[in-house]
Amino acid sequence: MENVVTGYLSAEGHVDRLVSELKGVVAVHDRLVFTSCPIQKVYWAQNIWLNPVVLNIASITDAARQLKAIQGSWALFPTGLHRRALLIAEKLPRVPAPELVFPASPPRSPLGSWTLLDTNVLVASSQCTSTLPNGEVLFREDKVGPPSRAYLKLWEAWTVMGERPQADEFCIDAGGSPGGWCWAIQKLGAHVLSVDRSPLDKKIACLPGVEFQKGSAFSLQPEDFDQVDWLFSDVICYPEKLYDWARRWVDSGVCRKMICTIKFQGEYDSKIVKKFAGIPNSRVVHLYNNKNELTWMFKTETSEPPEQSDRDTAF
Repeated sequence: MENVVTGYLSAEGHVDRLVSELKGVVAVHDRLVFTSCPIQKVYWAQNIWLNPVVLNIASITDAARQLKAIQGSWALFPTGLHRRALLIAEKLPRVPAPELVFPASPPRSPLGSWTLLDTNVLVASSQCTSTLPNGEVLFREDKVGPPSRAYLKLWEAWTVMGERPQADEFCIDAGGSPGGWCWAIQKLGAHVLSVDRSPLDKKIACLPGVEFQKGSAFSLQPEDFDQVDWLFSDVICYPEKLYDWARRWVDSGVCRKMICTIKFQGEYDSKIVKKFAGIPNSRVVHLYNNKNELTWMFKTETSEPPEQSDRDTAF
């Protein structure tokens, strides 16, 4: 494999979407896509390999020796020859996937990634955009409080942004039923107004600082409020409808920060994703805890739109 400059690990189930975003694709191995171009702005990558090199190996021991000569910390992404790859990994320092306890900070130590392509060929990148093994963001879950696992997306989004609602801030959760996001917001001590046609789970509706309003999430308009600290939406709707609604809030200046899930029910439309990404001071990413969806994040404090750099990462 020649002319490899960067590698992109696709979000599970979305290799085709990632490939369609990339130029200069050299090879595709399972969810791992190699290109001949410098880092590109993409939305469906779970981790990016920044400096992949092809290593010719004589044996399992030689593979481990060459990797350890580059650095100590490595995560395997197996694309084939699984038994041989695991034998190599066993000879490397063990790097367990950490279980993050929210509020979490990402690991600070760099973590390389590697895969075995053939019996005597592996590809390794000492620098990646994620400091977690293969970009997998695993939180210690609360199996008692929230009515669904949707709160994991919000925990991850707040960690990506590096900030979260503070005590006594006013938040709106649009389309919040049954209340997973509402639960996560309330746990931080913020006040939250949840709007949905369906009621909240009873154990969420009775929490202090939670107010419920029955109705359409998109009936909420910025002119109805003096100031909103955070606006959240995990509504199932067409991305175009969400974009028009979110854009009104951005243009109004009423809300300081927003997190919205862009859900794709039918054919994927990259144009609408680029429209979201083109909103000043915002960013679109595929979170590890997303499914067939992307997450759009906005905050007014950023003076310039955050461009994807060679270290831009969810973690």
